Amino acid sequence: MSSTSVAEKVKKIIAEQLGVTEEEVHDDATFIEDLGADSLDIVELVMA
Repeated sequence: MSSTSVAEKVKKIIAEQLGVTEEEVHDDATFIEDLGADSLDIVELVMA
């Protein structure tokens, strides 16, 4: 599995869990400030 495909899968999971578009999820985005996640969202991401 290439690093590009892994990154795309991770972006998809993050977008689904946080209810944002995949375009909003980028390398420089922060979970809390840019994507609107709270502490519970972070825990759910770890469990996903």
